[in-house]
Amino acid sequence: MRIYAHRGASKDAPENTLKAFRLAFSQHADGIEFDVYQHENGIIVFHDRTLRRRANAEGYLLETPWSTLQTFDIGDGEHIPTLSETLGVVPANKWCNIEIKHLVDVKRWVNDVKAALSQSQIAIEHVLVSSFNHHWLKAITDLWPEVKIGALSASYELDCTASAKALNAYSVNIALDAVDKTFVQTALSEGFNVYVYTVDEPKDMEMLAQWGVTGIFTNVPELAKRVMAKRALAKDTVSEKS
Repeated sequence: MRIYAHRGASKDAPENTLKAFRLAFSQHADGIEFDVYQHENGIIVFHDRTLRRRANAEGYLLETPWSTLQTFDIGDGEHIPTLSETLGVVPANKWCNIEIKHLVDVKRWVNDVKAALSQSQIAIEHVLVSSFNHHWLKAITDLWPEVKIGALSASYELDCTASAKALNAYSVNIALDAVDKTFVQTALSEGFNVYVYTVDEPKDMEMLAQWGVTGIFTNVPELAKRVMAKRALAKDTVSEKS
């Protein structure tokens, strides 16, 4: 089961910062997940629409000049990173999930992401683009059919793979509160990978692994890797005895 660090190793470091991303990989995460906004000066990595929670400042992210955003300390002396800075810390064999929070110009967004990837070590095969706005995802796939798409949802729809089919998606990314074993089995049987967010409890990790979930997003990647290693060891022990 693939382990993505949700906003980096965000239990141990400020979320969506280079420190959190580097720490996630030092904890052997398989990939990182992070949020992006299309600011007038480029793509930046941040989760909230407002600055209050992360930057202890008033105002909206997109109404604030980039020159001002660069001055904010968002924890442990870390600044708001750009997409290029973030991709620059991802090792060649690791994954990243880019979750889009804001998008206006799809063509410019695709070109900016491609440019950032060209300066990184990441293979396009290890990039997953997700969003709750499936119209954005459709527009992106029309321009960039090679990129993997994650159909993001917080609900268990009557036809649980309808959006994934419409988007020709690589995966369905669903909330832990909404997923169940039948959902996982249905999605997998129809050829989609299944990713679940946000999974921080060992019991849930074990359950999802048993169901065959492709991967999880977690704030505690080090713990998740330990749980999966313990599970693998237990399976090996059983195999040796049989």
